[in-house]
Amino acid sequence: MKACVLYSGGKDSSLMAVILQRLGYKVELVTVNFGTYPSWRAAEESALNLGFKHRVLEADETVLKDAVGKILEDGFPNNGINQVHRYALELASMTYDIVADGTRRDDRVPKLNINEIQSFEDRKNVHYLTLAGFGHKTVNHLSENLFTVKKELTNMKNNSDYEIEIRHMIWEIEGKEAALNIFPEHVQSRVTGWKENE
Repeated sequence: MKACVLYSGGKDSSLMAVILQRLGYKVELVTVNFGTYPSWRAAEESALNLGFKHRVLEADETVLKDAVGKILEDGFPNNGINQVHRYALELASMTYDIVADGTRRDDRVPKLNINEIQSFEDRKNVHYLTLAGFGHKTVNHLSENLFTVKKELTNMKNNSDYEIEIRHMIWEIEGKEAALNIFPEHVQSRVTGWKENE
């Protein structure tokens, strides 16, 4: 059975892909892109290094604009990122019966609550899988045993999560300082290959 994992190239979504693959699913790694910036490139590189098929789902730019408007209105990114994540799940459900992502139990954003999950599965007749039973420390431990990981300050070229296109659009609308106020620079991890390949 075919499953997709919403994929950023990070440890969480990479671990989810490995779990599904080892359970016997045919896994495709999917990065949603709104066409404002080629944010999928880092995810594609990570996916190919792990031997997974990668696919870019082209998304409606107006969804991103609405989310950016919400973020600028709120002054923080949480609600806007969740808005984009819900849309990405809906988009993936049009093609796949099993939709997964790397959200953990201790994640705050993006994250669906139990009612949203049940509604999504019932409305779209899909299975939605996450790392909800896993915490940050567990994912780090498992990832250290499986993957080579590169850590660096988040920038437009080394990351493929929702933040990149959102940050890019805020930068275009409000300027660099506004983008950095909402999304301060921080260290992010990206999977670069299998541990045994070192």
